[in-house]
Amino acid sequence: MPTMIQDKEIEFQGEANATSPYTIEHWEPENEEFWQSTGKKIAIRNLIFSIFVEFLGFSVWQVWSAVAAQLPNIGYAFNVNQLFWLAALPGLSGATLRIPYGLAVSMFGGRNWTLVSAALLLIPATGLAFAVQSPETPYWVFLGLAFVAGFGGGNFASSMANIQFFYPQKRKGLALGLNAAGGNIGVSVVQFIVPLVIAGSLFGSFGGGPQVAHIKGVQKVLYLQNAALIWIPLILLGLITSWFFMNNLRVAKASLKEQLPILKNKHNWIMSWLYLGTFGSFIGYSAGFPLLIRSQFPGVNPLQYAFLGPLVGSIIRPVGGWLADKMGGAKVTLWNFLGMSAALSGVIYFVAHKTDPGAFTGFFAMFLVLFVGAGIGNGATFRMIPIIFRTLRLRSQPGLKEGSPVYQAAVRLANKESSTIIGFVSAMAAYGAFFVPKSYGTAIALTGSPVPALATFLAFYATCLYITWFYYARKTADIPC
Repeated sequence: MPTMIQDKEIEFQGEANATSPYTIEHWEPENEEFWQSTGKKIAIRNLIFSIFVEFLGFSVWQVWSAVAAQLPNIGYAFNVNQLFWLAALPGLSGATLRIPYGLAVSMFGGRNWTLVSAALLLIPATGLAFAVQSPETPYWVFLGLAFVAGFGGGNFASSMANIQFFYPQKRKGLALGLNAAGGNIGVSVVQFIVPLVIAGSLFGSFGGGPQVAHIKGVQKVLYLQNAALIWIPLILLGLITSWFFMNNLRVAKASLKEQLPILKNKHNWIMSWLYLGTFGSFIGYSAGFPLLIRSQFPGVNPLQYAFLGPLVGSIIRPVGGWLADKMGGAKVTLWNFLGMSAALSGVIYFVAHKTDPGAFTGFFAMFLVLFVGAGIGNGATFRMIPIIFRTLRLRSQPGLKEGSPVYQAAVRLANKESSTIIGFVSAMAAYGAFFVPKSYGTAIALTGSPVPALATFLAFYATCLYITWFYYARKTADIPC
């Protein structure tokens, strides 16, 4: 016999079907009976296919981190700073696009925007595939294609903003961690798979001809266009699965006018700073890692190692969300910045002594620790955001009885505010994908070493430590979380 909640869900679904079979009118994840009977399976389904499209977005976004390192091998005479620009520019555009992408979910619906964002990935993938096949392609064309690769960077903001609506408060940390990890791992996959797929003709005559490469005095044949072509059928699959298996939530609906005022809240800017320290580190180090290895340890093939950093950072991210669920996001974040500071100090030491025996081993080990720390911090800081804005919303309406209609309305409003903040915070942090590799390039051009850039990052972590402690971790913090 159906419960009253199930009857109500059927009734509301019927209303939704009058306009769209993919829009859910009634959504009440904090109600345990609703969650177990109806919400959980819908949330998991949307999470799975959101992860897939977000994974594709990260892969297209970061394909230049692998392709840029190969361009000199096939005859493009770009200097080190120009190559770092190609690795950095997708970060600049991707970060900027995260702002409208994050707002778009509440304006157009999570499923609808996933379809749009997936379709846009076809532009940079197709363009890159054609550009690398012509030795006459000018540098400005590569810059333009690197810029539109930022479409993939925007996906993270919309995906995270969307998924946080589907899950109850106590399960958001793990859900957001899994969603983000599934996307983040695209960085590792693209750096791992590019050397494999460019080694042969995967698409026959449809994929175009090879390029002749000269690597350490050895002539090889490469199909660099495969670095982009490999994603096109997967993008098409992502469009199909999003169309059939994802949903819009009516409770997530909000106009631009409703969303923008929350950006004036100081905690929005505080969390943007902290997330720049975690995710900004992850995506910035990922984008610049192959070229940093190439410039500092020229005897090492960067693509044999670079993928491991983003891989461990992605895999560990859900652990950060889970730890934050158990211990509190602020405590995990605080200790994490301490660990990242120690690891970055190690990186600086080994770069400064790069000619010593074992220097690369030490350098690489310290970077792996940095990636682990960034991954854990990503999960922990994102877990803090819904708690902070739920607390602020309930404080503004004291005396609410838990479970009352007014209380539930306040929680729904807090979720909308969190969605806006998640999109904005992720946008600010994504600028790390531009600033980190560009800082490497500038420091090397001016001083011959990336150490000044690394020292600047270390000073930045010191500010993150203090801010986390002052606002969220100490006993008398504004919002302990």
